[in-house]
Parts: sequence; structure tokens; C-alpha cells
Amino acid sequence: MTEPLMPVTEDELHAYVDGELPAERRADVEAWLAAHPADAQRVRSWQAMAEALHARYDRVLDEPIPARLQLDRLSAAPPRRWIAGAMAATLAAFIVGGGAGWFARGAATTPSAFRSFTVDALDAHRLYVVEVRHPVEVEASERAHLQQWLSKRVGYTVTAPELEASGLKLVGGRLLPGPDAPAAFLMYESANGERFTLYTSRAATDATQMRYASDARDGALFWADRGVGYVLAGPTDKERLSQVAKQVYAQTEKTGG
Repeated sequence: MTEPLMPVTEDELHAYVDGELPAERRADVEAWLAAHPADAQRVRSWQAMAEALHARYDRVLDEPIPARLQLDRLSAAPPRRWIAGAMAATLAAFIVGGGAGWFARGAATTPSAFRSFTVDALDAHRLYVVEVRHPVEVEASERAHLQQWLSKRVGYTVTAPELEASGLKLVGGRLLPGPDAPAAFLMYESANGERFTLYTSRAATDATQMRYASDARDGALFWADRGVGYVLAGPTDKERLSQVAKQVYAQTEKTGG
């Protein structure tokens, strides 16, 4: 079979599964899958998992808002916002190969946004995790100042999550240029020297999806919430990254960033 003129990237495979692939690339991707059984098998497994999730949780979208959540302060909010948040929290630890992790009807983040955001975050991760004397600008001993300073510069509330339950202590943070706006960068370290970084910046999406990317050295999880994008970078172990990401999400979701 004739190969597609342009190689199909992993991002495009994820977009194909998520229904986000541009129409002009669909035929190329399907030709690629026909010629690459291993990729085809991965795509089938992601599709099967997505279908199982939709079968289990889509019915929640049609349920009325519980009385305990019908507060005056929520009356002006979009009627499905609480559902998206509940589904995101329920599925926070769920990662599908490299495709979609948190599903909410109508919520999507484009492959290009995911790619540029994650590349910038991984570049920063790789640059600073090897530093011994100057990995951060502001150290963890000045946590309150760090959070206030970063919040002022990026324009939303920056909270340095408490990750001791995952064996990680805050090293500190710094301000970085982001894809479209300043980015807050936080670094954590375990007792054995394993380092994770959390990179956040404004993002042109409100999707509560999670995507995984990795290479031979590092792994990353990307998601976005209320106009802020997050990338947690660290080891390639998806289970370990997911454990930490669940803690990060639970704490940043409460503060709105």
C-alpha cells in the first residue's frame, strides 16, 4: 500500500481517536493505520476505552443538578459546568496510552495547542532539572512570596501544590516566557533526587482533558482548566505521573489555578 506523503505523528493518532483530526488528514491517517498494524492496535485500544468511558458516564450529562449544588452563586454558571468538573475529578487518574484521559462532552483541546504547550514545558523541565545550585529563582522557604509573585505576573492564582503524599517536596519556582503569556514554573524533588516540574500558563481552551507525551528521557501530562494550561513533567512512568497529577488537579481546581 502506498505510504502517506507525510508521516503520521502520535498527536495525529490521538486526534483521530478524539474526533479532532482535520478532515484533509483523515484519509492519510487511515492509510497509515492500514500499513502499520502496531499503531492500528493502539488506536483500537484507545477507541475501546473511550467508548467504555462514554457508556459509563455520558448518562450523567442528562441528570438534574443535585439540590445541594443549587446555590445562588452557581445560578449564573453554565448548567453543565459542575458535570464536567465531576467527571474530570472522577477520571483524574485515568490515562489512555497517550490519547484522551478526562472526557467531557464538547470539551476539546487542539493537537497544536497540546504540542506547543508541552514542548515549551519539557524544554524548561530539561533545562532546569539538571541544575544543582540554581534550579529555581525563588526557593521553597519563601513559598508565600513565590505564590504571590507568580500570581501577579501571570494574572491568575498560582498555588504550589502540597505533594508530600507522593514523596515530593517543593524546591521552588521561577517565571518563564510561555507560548502566549508568562508561565509559572514550579519544581519538586523526592528523597532520592527524582524531580518533577509543573508548568502553567494561559491557554486558549477550557478543556478538562489530559494527554500524555514522552520520549526516551521524560514524560509529561497536559491538561487545561478555566483558561489555564498545565503540564506536569517528570519520569516516563505514566502511573507515577498520573498519581502526582491527580494531587495537583485536586488542589489547583479548588483555587481556580
